[in-house]
Amino acid sequence: MTGIRLAFSWLTVLPVWGPDDVDRRMAGRAIALAPLVGAALGLGAAGLLWLLTTAGASALLSGFLVVAALALITRGMHLDGLADTFDGLGSYGPPERARQIMKSGGAGPFGVAAILFSVGVQAVSFAALAEAHRWFAVGLAVTVGRVVVVPACRRGLAAAPDTGFGALVAATQRMWIGAGWTALAVLLALFAVPGRPWLGPLVVLCAAGLSALLVRHAARRFGGLSGDVLGAALEVSVACAAAGFSLHA
Repeated sequence: MTGIRLAFSWLTVLPVWGPDDVDRRMAGRAIALAPLVGAALGLGAAGLLWLLTTAGASALLSGFLVVAALALITRGMHLDGLADTFDGLGSYGPPERARQIMKSGGAGPFGVAAILFSVGVQAVSFAALAEAHRWFAVGLAVTVGRVVVVPACRRGLAAAPDTGFGALVAATQRMWIGAGWTALAVLLALFAVPGRPWLGPLVVLCAAGLSALLVRHAARRFGGLSGDVLGAALEVSVACAAAGFSLHA
């Protein structure tokens, strides 16, 4: 229960408080349970989308409002990580310079473009899924974003220098934990695209693969894993999953 409370306190603004002192062991437990937070957020996102469209809001407006609500309930930290990561990747400088840019606090052109693209893809995809009444696919897409952070924190991938959150969670997960959550997401995705049971699992695997490539490239570019990279992987995978699930909407 302590791990679950810590996961919710880290990944949401819900009034759930974790322990005052967090070591790597406790941090590892919280990351391993991150998909449960994703499931709760996914349920809320699908419910809000249904409520907005039922109340008469257009599907597109509802999609953007759901993305905004997800940003609010997660403090916008994942979008901030997405912007920082792509600004760092776009710097073409050494790892030290890239990390300095990521910590500058502002969003450069690469970061702004990444946010606009991710938010736009998620909102439009959610709108398409709402028009098709595919609420389960909406919830699963949000959940997939929290599934990918588990293998991203696999053992063997060290934290980047001078990273607080990255130092806590990097290399805390055994491979079978990430593989187990991914396999469960693939299994659930059989029901995400009616009439095409093969498409949902393929989408989840593509989202997980894209996230893994991003994490690997960013870790090599920045000298290790950081919290910003995890946020970027999360947002990219949600956009990929939502877009993929909407292909047959």
